[in-house]
Amino acid sequence: MRRLILSGVLTPDGKTTVKKRTKKELKKPSMYKVIMLNDNYTTMEFVTDILKNIFRKSAREATEIMLSIHNKGSGVAGIYAYDIALTKVKQVHDEAAKNGFPLKCILEKE
Repeated sequence: MRRLILSGVLTPDGKTTVKKRTKKELKKPSMYKVIMLNDNYTTMEFVTDILKNIFRKSAREATEIMLSIHNKGSGVAGIYAYDIALTKVKQVHDEAAKNGFPLKCILEKE
């Protein structure tokens, strides 16, 4: 989207000239939910640690999200721009694999 901007300039001979320019407006990036999925093998402690370390949640927030994942089958770990959300998902999958857990995350456009 472009926005038209008009500005007046006083010339040395006392006349006013109008300068016209357009300014390109940036649109906000689409946001994505990072949703963690429950499984029967990943420990609640590991999920809580992931939420604290990767998603920077407090101990209380991490516990609440972990319980939602455990009881409802999934929980929102955070909402981010696409590139950041994708990075978070990769970090979770890498850390889970390194520790022998099948923990998975998905992205959902908000």
